[in-house]
Amino acid sequence: MTIKRIVFTGGTGKAGRHVVPHLVAKGYSVLNVDLKPLDLPGVNTLIADVTDSGQVFNALTTHFGFDGFNDGKPAGAPDAVVHFAAIPRVLIEPDNKTFDLNVISTYNVIEAAMKLGVRKVIIASSETTYGVCFAEGEKDFHSFPLEEDYDVDPMDSYGLSKVVNEKTARAFAMRFAADIYALRIGNVIEPHEYDRFPAFIADPPSRKRNAWSYIDARDLGEIVHLCLQKDGLGFQVFNAVNDTITANLPTREFLTRYCPGVPVTRPLGEFEAPLSNRKARETLGFKEAHNWRQYVPAK
Repeated sequence: MTIKRIVFTGGTGKAGRHVVPHLVAKGYSVLNVDLKPLDLPGVNTLIADVTDSGQVFNALTTHFGFDGFNDGKPAGAPDAVVHFAAIPRVLIEPDNKTFDLNVISTYNVIEAAMKLGVRKVIIASSETTYGVCFAEGEKDFHSFPLEEDYDVDPMDSYGLSKVVNEKTARAFAMRFAADIYALRIGNVIEPHEYDRFPAFIADPPSRKRNAWSYIDARDLGEIVHLCLQKDGLGFQVFNAVNDTITANLPTREFLTRYCPGVPVTRPLGEFEAPLSNRKARETLGFKEAHNWRQYVPAK
């Protein structure tokens, strides 16, 4: 399927403002749907509330810009939808609002896309589904590496909303024979944030909640692009993270030291991220461009 026109929800957010330019550079036409405009020439922002089903249906059937009126007919549905809009973590809104907004917005977006004939949707899930990021107190992962068949068990409203969203995506993908891919996005690192990494390396326990992993916002853009290009997979979950552990020790040695007793279920690459992107590499052909070691001076 040739994809040219994309509706992207949440393109003004931390991840979206890097992913949208990447998609534009790949030749896609993008309409950003958000509560705040995105300052990117050539990309219009439609101010819309994705918790309102009517606004979502409208957003998916609107012109991307004034030039659309030259076609002489109302706008049709896009070729694909990328849904990143959400309350991005706990402790921003009350827990019930975080859960409610994230779940109903995802339902609205997927439902509208499916009923309008869109057969490719990418949604933002989260590393928090693995249950440790926003856990109360000390909690160990069940096993390493964290892969897509892991028994996810978050105890917070945000992670729980993402688990529900994955189930919503699976249900609609089966019902409409569509491709809906959920990205379990790791800790998003923007280009200017690599100055944080020396502190990460100096204090390994501080990164346990992120499974000593991350995703460069630009590499996330490439994963989204690859998902848009890969057809016929139905419902899928992909860990959206970079290749390597945020530590100087080899991964197996590091995990033995900092997570003793947690089983390792397969051989690990020397510096493989504990939150593994193996499926994205093997299925989508993902190749990272922004390994943290390029930006952090060696000690």
